[in-house]
Amino acid sequence: MISKFTVGDKKTFERIVRYEDVAKFESGQVHELYATFSLSRDAEWSCRLFVLEMKEENEEGIGTFVNVKHLSPAFIGENVLFQATLDELKGNEVNCSFIAKVGNRIIAEGRTGQKILSKEKIEKLFEGLKK
Repeated sequence: MISKFTVGDKKTFERIVRYEDVAKFESGQVHELYATFSLSRDAEWSCRLFVLEMKEENEEGIGTFVNVKHLSPAFIGENVLFQATLDELKGNEVNCSFIAKVGNRIIAEGRTGQKILSKEKIEKLFEGLKK
């Protein structure tokens, strides 16, 4: 694992809300707004940007948690800006807080976490679960 960031460092990610990001379930489409589960995916990605620069070639990051407080809607075509802040480094754990905005309006906030492990260790963990 490459130690190149410190607590407080920031990354940004922008998502233009697409039709495939709206709330759709087995029962059908709910509305044409940015779904909480799509927002959660993009929040995790914004924090994963740290992991991508920290993991070595023989390593990978795996998610450990996502906490999202969805505060306001975003419509198809709107630009959502995620700002991820590295708020905790504990060994191989990389934990971030994030805020998501459309313009000046906060649409979500929360935290995500990932662990950086060797690909070999991950493979062994998964194999143990298949039995």
